[in-house]
Amino acid sequence: MAILSFSTHPPSPNPNPKTPKSTPTLPPPLVPAVSKRHFVFKTTSLFISTSLIATLQYPIPNSSAEPSPKAAPLAIENTKYWFQYYGSGFAIRVPPEFQDMTEPEDYDAGLSLYGDKAKPKMFAARFTSPDGSEIVNVLIRPTNQLKITFLEAQDITDLGSLKEAARIFVPGGANIYTARKIKIKEEEGFRTYYFYEFGDDEQHAALFAAVNGGKAFIAGATAPQSKWDSDGVKLRSAAISMAVL
Repeated sequence: MAILSFSTHPPSPNPNPKTPKSTPTLPPPLVPAVSKRHFVFKTTSLFISTSLIATLQYPIPNSSAEPSPKAAPLAIENTKYWFQYYGSGFAIRVPPEFQDMTEPEDYDAGLSLYGDKAKPKMFAARFTSPDGSEIVNVLIRPTNQLKITFLEAQDITDLGSLKEAARIFVPGGANIYTARKIKIKEEEGFRTYYFYEFGDDEQHAALFAAVNGGKAFIAGATAPQSKWDSDGVKLRSAAISMAVL
Protein backbone atom coordinates (compact mmCIF):
# COMPACT_ATOMS: atom_id res chain seq x y z
CA MET A 1 0.00 0.00 0.00
CA ALA A 2 1.29 3.44 -0.87
CA ILE A 3 2.34 5.66 2.02
CA LEU A 4 1.91 9.36 1.37
CA SER A 5 3.89 12.03 3.19
CA PHE A 6 2.69 15.55 2.57
CA SER A 7 4.64 18.80 2.67
CA THR A 8 1.77 21.29 2.67
CA HIS A 9 1.45 24.56 0.87
CA PRO A 10 -1.44 27.05 0.82
CA PRO A 11 -3.11 28.78 -2.06
CA SER A 12 -1.15 31.58 -3.66
CA PRO A 13 -2.69 34.77 -4.91
CA ASN A 14 -2.78 35.64 -8.59
CA PRO A 15 0.89 36.15 -9.50
CA ASN A 16 0.09 39.09 -11.75
CA PRO A 17 -2.48 41.22 -9.91
CA LYS A 18 -1.63 44.34 -11.92
CA THR A 19 -1.82 42.74 -15.36
CA PRO A 20 -4.49 44.41 -17.53
CA LYS A 21 -7.61 42.29 -17.78
CA SER A 22 -7.27 41.75 -21.50
CA THR A 23 -6.13 38.15 -21.31
CA PRO A 24 -8.50 35.31 -22.33
CA THR A 25 -9.94 32.76 -19.94
CA LEU A 26 -7.47 30.30 -18.46
CA PRO A 27 -5.74 28.64 -21.40
CA PRO A 28 -4.94 24.93 -21.43
CA PRO A 29 -1.87 23.77 -19.50
CA LEU A 30 0.21 20.83 -20.54
CA VAL A 31 -0.47 20.78 -24.22
CA PRO A 32 2.72 19.26 -25.54
CA ALA A 33 4.92 22.18 -26.30
CA VAL A 34 7.45 22.96 -23.69
CA SER A 35 10.94 24.39 -24.09
CA LYS A 36 13.08 26.63 -21.96
CA ARG A 37 10.24 26.92 -19.45
CA HIS A 38 7.77 28.16 -22.08
CA PHE A 39 4.25 26.92 -22.67
CA VAL A 40 1.53 27.82 -25.10
CA PHE A 41 -2.06 27.75 -23.95
CA LYS A 42 -4.43 28.86 -26.70
CA THR A 43 -7.85 27.38 -25.97
CA THR A 44 -10.38 28.16 -23.28
CA SER A 45 -10.41 24.76 -21.59
CA LEU A 46 -7.69 22.87 -19.76
CA PHE A 47 -6.02 19.68 -21.00
CA ILE A 48 -8.66 19.01 -23.64
CA SER A 49 -7.45 20.41 -26.96
CA THR A 50 -6.54 17.54 -29.25
CA SER A 51 -6.52 19.71 -32.36
CA LEU A 52 -3.83 22.07 -31.13
CA ILE A 53 -0.21 21.15 -31.75
CA ALA A 54 1.28 23.89 -29.66
CA THR A 55 4.35 25.86 -30.58
CA LEU A 56 6.27 27.87 -28.06
CA GLN A 57 5.42 31.47 -28.42
CA TYR A 58 4.58 32.92 -25.03
CA PRO A 59 6.73 32.84 -21.90
CA ILE A 60 4.65 32.22 -18.80
CA PRO A 61 4.67 34.72 -15.94
CA ASN A 62 5.91 33.45 -12.62
CA SER A 63 3.56 31.16 -10.74
CA SER A 64 4.24 30.56 -7.09
CA ALA A 65 3.50 27.94 -4.49
CA GLU A 66 4.31 29.25 -1.04
CA PRO A 67 4.85 26.87 1.87
CA SER A 68 2.50 26.51 4.81
CA PRO A 69 2.82 24.23 7.84
CA LYS A 70 -0.92 23.81 8.37
CA ALA A 71 -2.87 23.17 5.16
CA ALA A 72 -5.96 20.98 5.32
CA PRO A 73 -5.56 17.39 4.12
CA LEU A 74 -6.55 16.76 0.51
CA ALA A 75 -10.00 15.23 0.12
CA ILE A 76 -9.75 12.14 -2.07
CA GLU A 77 -11.90 9.09 -2.83
CA ASN A 78 -11.02 5.43 -2.59
CA THR A 79 -10.14 4.53 -6.20
CA LYS A 80 -9.30 0.87 -5.54
CA TYR A 81 -12.30 -0.41 -7.49
CA TRP A 82 -11.99 1.98 -10.44
CA PHE A 83 -10.69 0.65 -13.75
CA GLN A 84 -6.89 0.92 -13.87
CA TYR A 85 -5.37 1.95 -17.17
CA TYR A 86 -1.78 0.92 -17.88
CA GLY A 87 0.24 3.10 -20.22
CA SER A 88 3.90 3.31 -21.16
CA GLY A 89 5.63 3.59 -17.79
CA PHE A 90 2.59 4.59 -15.74
CA ALA A 91 -0.81 3.50 -14.48
CA ILE A 92 -3.84 5.61 -13.59
CA ARG A 93 -7.33 4.95 -12.20
CA VAL A 94 -10.25 6.09 -14.35
CA PRO A 95 -13.48 7.47 -12.82
CA PRO A 96 -16.59 5.34 -13.44
CA GLU A 97 -18.46 6.08 -16.68
CA PHE A 98 -15.52 8.01 -18.17
CA GLN A 99 -14.87 7.16 -21.80
CA ASP A 100 -11.46 6.21 -23.18
CA MET A 101 -10.45 8.80 -25.79
CA THR A 102 -6.78 7.77 -25.98
CA GLU A 103 -5.36 7.96 -29.48
CA PRO A 104 -4.31 4.61 -30.97
CA GLU A 105 -0.76 4.25 -32.21
CA ASP A 106 -0.53 5.27 -35.89
CA TYR A 107 2.03 3.02 -37.54
CA ASP A 108 1.23 4.29 -41.04
CA ALA A 109 2.32 7.86 -40.33
CA GLY A 110 6.02 7.35 -39.70
CA LEU A 111 7.39 4.76 -42.09
CA SER A 112 11.15 4.96 -42.59
CA LEU A 113 13.99 2.91 -44.05
CA TYR A 114 14.52 1.48 -40.58
CA GLY A 115 11.02 0.10 -40.19
CA ASP A 116 7.74 1.27 -38.69
CA LYS A 117 7.82 4.28 -36.42
CA ALA A 118 4.78 5.32 -34.43
CA LYS A 119 3.50 8.85 -34.76
CA PRO A 120 3.96 10.66 -31.43
CA LYS A 121 0.70 10.99 -29.51
CA MET A 122 -0.44 14.23 -27.91
CA PHE A 123 -1.75 12.39 -24.84
CA ALA A 124 -0.44 9.16 -23.37
CA ALA A 125 -3.96 8.65 -22.00
CA ARG A 126 -7.16 10.66 -22.22
CA PHE A 127 -10.58 10.06 -20.68
CA THR A 128 -13.72 12.20 -20.69
CA SER A 129 -17.03 12.29 -18.85
CA PRO A 130 -20.10 11.36 -20.93
CA ASP A 131 -20.87 15.03 -21.63
CA GLY A 132 -17.23 15.82 -22.41
CA SER A 133 -16.95 18.61 -19.84
CA GLU A 134 -14.62 16.75 -17.45
CA ILE A 135 -11.24 15.48 -18.60
CA VAL A 136 -8.52 13.22 -17.21
CA ASN A 137 -5.25 13.22 -19.18
CA VAL A 138 -1.74 11.87 -18.89
CA LEU A 139 1.17 13.46 -20.74
CA ILE A 140 4.74 12.19 -21.01
CA ARG A 141 7.45 14.70 -21.88
CA PRO A 142 11.27 14.60 -21.91
CA THR A 143 12.45 16.60 -18.93
CA ASN A 144 14.98 18.47 -21.08
CA GLN A 145 12.00 20.05 -22.84
CA LEU A 146 10.73 21.32 -19.50
CA LYS A 147 14.04 22.55 -18.14
CA ILE A 148 17.49 22.55 -19.68
CA THR A 149 19.77 20.34 -17.60
CA PHE A 150 23.18 18.79 -18.20
CA LEU A 151 22.19 15.50 -16.60
CA GLU A 152 19.14 13.34 -17.19
CA ALA A 153 16.52 14.12 -14.55
CA GLN A 154 15.74 11.15 -12.30
CA ASP A 155 13.43 12.84 -9.81
CA ILE A 156 10.99 15.71 -10.06
CA THR A 157 13.12 17.68 -7.60
CA ASP A 158 15.70 17.87 -10.40
CA LEU A 159 13.30 20.34 -12.05
CA GLY A 160 13.40 22.56 -8.98
CA SER A 161 11.50 23.00 -5.75
CA LEU A 162 7.71 22.86 -5.60
CA LYS A 163 7.61 26.63 -5.97
CA GLU A 164 10.13 26.72 -8.81
CA ALA A 165 8.42 23.91 -10.73
CA ALA A 166 5.11 25.78 -10.59
CA ARG A 167 6.52 27.97 -13.36
CA ILE A 168 6.69 24.84 -15.53
CA PHE A 169 3.42 23.13 -14.63
CA VAL A 170 1.00 25.99 -13.85
CA PRO A 171 0.01 28.47 -16.57
CA GLY A 172 0.69 32.12 -15.90
CA GLY A 173 -2.31 34.00 -14.56
CA ALA A 174 -3.84 30.96 -12.87
CA ASN A 175 -4.74 31.09 -9.21
CA ILE A 176 -2.98 28.31 -7.28
CA TYR A 177 -5.38 26.96 -4.66
CA THR A 178 -3.00 24.43 -3.15
CA ALA A 179 0.38 22.85 -3.86
CA ARG A 180 1.91 19.80 -2.21
CA LYS A 181 5.05 17.70 -2.34
CA ILE A 182 4.01 14.09 -1.90
CA LYS A 183 6.33 11.16 -1.21
CA ILE A 184 4.99 7.71 -2.10
CA LYS A 185 6.65 4.54 -0.90
CA GLU A 186 7.55 2.14 -3.69
CA GLU A 187 9.52 -1.09 -3.85
CA GLU A 188 12.86 0.68 -4.31
CA GLY A 189 12.21 3.52 -1.88
CA PHE A 190 10.24 6.76 -1.98
CA ARG A 191 9.29 8.65 -5.14
CA THR A 192 8.48 12.37 -5.00
CA TYR A 193 5.43 13.76 -6.77
CA TYR A 194 4.32 17.40 -7.08
CA PHE A 195 0.62 18.24 -6.84
CA TYR A 196 -0.94 21.53 -7.89
CA GLU A 197 -4.56 22.60 -7.91
CA PHE A 198 -5.32 25.80 -9.77
CA GLY A 199 -7.81 27.59 -11.98
CA ASP A 200 -9.65 30.77 -12.82
CA ASP A 201 -13.29 31.86 -12.94
CA GLU A 202 -14.09 29.36 -15.70
CA GLN A 203 -11.96 26.25 -15.17
CA HIS A 204 -10.52 24.26 -12.27
CA ALA A 205 -7.67 21.76 -12.60
CA ALA A 206 -5.67 19.27 -10.54
CA LEU A 207 -2.20 18.21 -11.68
CA PHE A 208 0.04 15.42 -10.40
CA ALA A 209 3.56 14.97 -11.76
CA ALA A 210 6.64 12.82 -11.28
CA VAL A 211 9.90 12.11 -13.13
CA ASN A 212 11.55 8.84 -14.05
CA GLY A 213 14.42 8.12 -16.44
CA GLY A 214 14.50 11.58 -17.97
CA LYS A 215 10.74 11.71 -18.59
CA ALA A 216 8.07 13.71 -16.82
CA PHE A 217 4.76 11.92 -16.24
CA ILE A 218 1.96 14.46 -15.80
CA ALA A 219 -1.62 13.59 -14.87
CA GLY A 220 -4.20 16.34 -15.14
CA ALA A 221 -7.91 16.46 -14.37
CA THR A 222 -10.13 19.42 -15.17
CA ALA A 223 -13.75 20.56 -15.05
CA PRO A 224 -15.70 23.81 -15.19
CA GLN A 225 -15.68 25.67 -11.88
CA SER A 226 -19.44 25.15 -11.72
CA LYS A 227 -18.91 21.38 -11.51
CA TRP A 228 -15.89 21.28 -9.23
CA ASP A 229 -17.88 21.43 -5.99
CA SER A 230 -19.74 18.25 -6.94
CA ASP A 231 -17.06 16.38 -8.91
CA GLY A 232 -13.76 17.88 -7.76
CA VAL A 233 -12.93 15.16 -5.24
CA LYS A 234 -13.44 12.49 -7.91
CA LEU A 235 -11.23 14.33 -10.41
CA ARG A 236 -8.54 15.13 -7.85
CA SER A 237 -8.52 11.45 -6.87
CA ALA A 238 -8.08 10.38 -10.48
CA ALA A 239 -5.08 12.67 -10.94
CA ILE A 240 -3.43 11.56 -7.68
CA SER A 241 -3.99 7.90 -8.57
CA MET A 242 -1.30 8.08 -11.27
CA ALA A 243 1.69 5.90 -10.44
CA VAL A 244 5.00 5.80 -12.28
CA LEU A 245 5.98 2.20 -12.93
